[in-house]
Order: sequence, then C-alpha cells, then structure tokens
Amino acid sequence: MDSFGQALNDLLVNTFRSILQLEEEMLHRISADKLSINELHMLEAVARTDSSGRSITDIARELSITLPSVTAAINKLEHKHFVSKRRSEQDKRVVIVQLTDMGRRAEAMHRFFHRQMVNKVSQGLSPDQREALLKGLQNLLAFFRAQEVALHHGDDPKLFVGQA
Repeated sequence: MDSFGQALNDLLVNTFRSILQLEEEMLHRISADKLSINELHMLEAVARTDSSGRSITDIARELSITLPSVTAAINKLEHKHFVSKRRSEQDKRVVIVQLTDMGRRAEAMHRFFHRQMVNKVSQGLSPDQREALLKGLQNLLAFFRAQEVALHHGDDPKLFVGQA
C-alpha cells in the first residue's frame, strides 16, 4: 500500500472507530445504556415519517432486514418505552409504530449529533472539495454494498475487492 493508501486506511479505521465510540457514549448518556446502536437506528427509521406512525413492513424494507427481526426489535423498544404500537384503522393486519416522548428525545439527540458531525466535516470546504468528499464517500458506500451482496450470496468478498 502506498503512503496515500496507508494514510486513507488509517483515517477510515480511526474515523469509524471514533464514530462508534461517540455514538456509544451518547447512547449511555441519553438512555442510561437502555439502547443499543441498532435500536437507535431503528428509532431513526421510525422517525422518518409524519406523526401518524410507520408500519413495521416499511421499516423492514427501508433497513433491508427481515420482518421478524424488525418485529422483535420493535417489541423490545416498546417494552423499554421508546415506541408504541397500534393496529392500522384501514387494515388491522398492519402494525403502526410511533415514537414515544422518550423515543423522540433519543432520536432528536442522535440527529443533532449527526448534524454536528456533518457541519464540522464540511466546514471550510470549497464547493469542489465538498464534491470530492461526496464522491469518495459514494465510492466507499458502493464498496460496502458490493461486499454485502457478495456475503449474502455466499461469495468470498475478497473476490470483489477492486471491482466495487
């Protein structure tokens, strides 16, 4: 690996580690260790709607996880008082999920953290630098998605390195 590659690798590894550590610390402070990172991201998905709530099916589709996994996670979050569930008036088979006050506070703090992170990263960048940053992160996301596809198909992800 050349010096640019090594510097970029170190930066990515340390950035991911720092983000996870900060999110874990934030979780500890806002929920007294009641929430996991995955649960917080579930709250984030629930919040991406108006105040009328969101179906479990929509949440599963957005997060690309199975309906039973979302149902189990939502049941845990309901037990912890971060969400509430109700049946749809139009179709009683559909379960609608809404954030409780406690869930809204946790999700708002998480959103604030992300807003601060984005503001700090983009602060002082020229339009060209912003475009370059976005392009690099789009390439990174494409790499991760290609690796996920390979893993889900039972392929060896190492075969896809360099193809993403």
